[in-house]
Amino acid sequence: MTTTTIAGAAKVHASVVEATELPRIIQVTENLYAAAFSLMKLLPARFIIDRAEAAGLLTPGTRIIETSSGTFGLGLAMVCRLRGYPLTIVGDSAIDQDLRTRLEMLGATVEIVEYTGLPGGIQGARLARIEELRRAHPGSFVPGQYDNPDNPAAYESVARLIGETVGSVDCLVGPVGSGGSTGGLAEALRPADPALHLVGVDTHGSVIFGTSESKRTLRGLGSSIHPGNVHHTAYDEVHWVTAAEAFHATHELFRAHSLFMGPTSGASFQVASWWAARNPRSKVVMVLPDEGYRYQSTVYNAAWLDEQGIVPAAGAAGPVLVHHPLEAPPAWARLVWARRNFDDVMMPGAEA
Repeated sequence: MTTTTIAGAAKVHASVVEATELPRIIQVTENLYAAAFSLMKLLPARFIIDRAEAAGLLTPGTRIIETSSGTFGLGLAMVCRLRGYPLTIVGDSAIDQDLRTRLEMLGATVEIVEYTGLPGGIQGARLARIEELRRAHPGSFVPGQYDNPDNPAAYESVARLIGETVGSVDCLVGPVGSGGSTGGLAEALRPADPALHLVGVDTHGSVIFGTSESKRTLRGLGSSIHPGNVHHTAYDEVHWVTAAEAFHATHELFRAHSLFMGPTSGASFQVASWWAARNPRSKVVMVLPDEGYRYQSTVYNAAWLDEQGIVPAAGAAGPVLVHHPLEAPPAWARLVWARRNFDDVMMPGAEA
């Protein structure tokens, strides 16, 4: 894509994708900075499509098929609409009606699958349907956000932006779902800052960092599968937060700093603000993945919270320190991961 400029005026962007894919860098407290995205997954969606086009994997009319129940699907729908590719999104009940309407208005075909009870949970069921559709549409392209290395590679541009605005970073905090944002940013930032402390934020019921699989009320982070893009040896520390804690932090982020963001951003803020307060001489950057407009009828809605039986509440003074993922209580918990691989952490008696 080309970008034009007008002498003496602000930059004119070639599309809404180019205009919104990078975050705003905001100083929240003396040592805490936010990389606040309007729609973070728009960046890897655009990057993956660019790379596929360059590799000759996409030609006019190629059907794109992907699994998503959230913002990656929306980002992909925006890119596909602008470039003329037919798109099928395979999701689950986490796709609320408002999101489904937006996807379909952008021309996407949306398929909803149900949990079948097989290993891999709902994400495993979605991936199985992707394989069926791939066979039914020879020549189709599957972006594969969970395993495609172009997902984390997309965040190199964000790392450059952070370096240009914030400078050297001591600690990066962000939610972990596909592993693209935190892993990609750490990989791009560590050549300049090898000691960069990477903190991954997960939730109970997610298997990514070794807790037992169960229903997850806090969606948008965590997983019932092990994404290939989660490189466990990149993480120094892992936190698990509950929905009630993350929703409270989401509200507090808006009340205290006027940042109207989604619940994964709240989870990131909960952990990052705690870490920054306890390390006042360290420069901390937190990843805030998307804005709060999608969640006005849920996370920001008192009636919905009451229906779910969720009372947003701050965590205790801080996280409970555990020495093994299976020890994590149903409250905010923290594990020193120490850049170990998954199997080493999960060994009985393992401790950093």
